[in-house]
Amino acid sequence: MDRGIPGSTSHRGRLTVEVEHRGDRAVITPKGELDHHTADVLRQSLDECVAAGAIHLVVDCAALDFLDSTGLNVLLGARLTVEEKGGGVHLAAMTPVVARVFEITGAGAVFTVHDSLEEAIPARGETSDS
Repeated sequence: MDRGIPGSTSHRGRLTVEVEHRGDRAVITPKGELDHHTADVLRQSLDECVAAGAIHLVVDCAALDFLDSTGLNVLLGARLTVEEKGGGVHLAAMTPVVARVFEITGAGAVFTVHDSLEEAIPARGETSDS
């Protein structure tokens, strides 16, 4: 029975991802639950961004309701991929539930974390990966 809680067996529609390309930068907005069942949805979007030439990725976490270790590994993998190309992954507007996962695992130390999406996107001519 799906009670709409993290880890429930019905995963259809539990995660959607919106992407906005801005040159070599992409803003990725996952919405819903990022876990073992839905991680490929985000992984595919991140891979498509890199394939399209985006090496500076900003993940807007404001609408991310849940994150498990599988989802965290997707973000870590994207970070490694874009860092090899001279880019980076920035995380913005983490909810307390998501921030707690980064705190517990120590993964927050390898990402640049911003309080808001606006803070994560540099002004024209600046770079956030310096």
